[in-house]
Amino acid sequence: MSLVEPRRSQERVFLRPLELADVATYVSWGSDRRFCEHAGWTVDRSAAELEAHWRALIEQPKPDHLRRAAVAGDEVVGYVDLAGAEPDRRELGYVVGPSERWGRGLGGIVAQLGVEYGFDVLGLQEIWAEAVDANRASVRILESLGMTEIGRGQDESFLGAASYYRRFAVRRA
Repeated sequence: MSLVEPRRSQERVFLRPLELADVATYVSWGSDRRFCEHAGWTVDRSAAELEAHWRALIEQPKPDHLRRAAVAGDEVVGYVDLAGAEPDRRELGYVVGPSERWGRGLGGIVAQLGVEYGFDVLGLQEIWAEAVDANRASVRILESLGMTEIGRGQDESFLGAASYYRRFAVRRA
């Protein structure tokens, strides 16, 4: 299990499988409008809908979508996704929540843990990711991981502004 020290905290962050006990945390993030708007979650979804969604993800995970909880101390602070059916290549996704946790360096740590997990545990040869150009923080995180830009994705709005996805990739060293 990989451990990384947050820049502004004394607690180590690590990845572990999702647990049913995590559902309440993820459901609570659904009431954080700022988080939902930035993370692409549906805004104003009911707690019951969110609970059912998260329970299903944990109890019936999709084989082509690996999700791991990011934990600091004993608190869930985010999650990492490694999605795709290709044996040597997956798409990285990550979030940190709620929005009050942003600006502490956790996004970069969680994303880095996802890359390490993909290469060291899954044996991937390449990891790719997308970030909306207007979401400068996400673009910076992907660049800080050593990812290089490989192309342009679909048009996408971000917080009401027209933008587009930028695609990045990194290969196993």
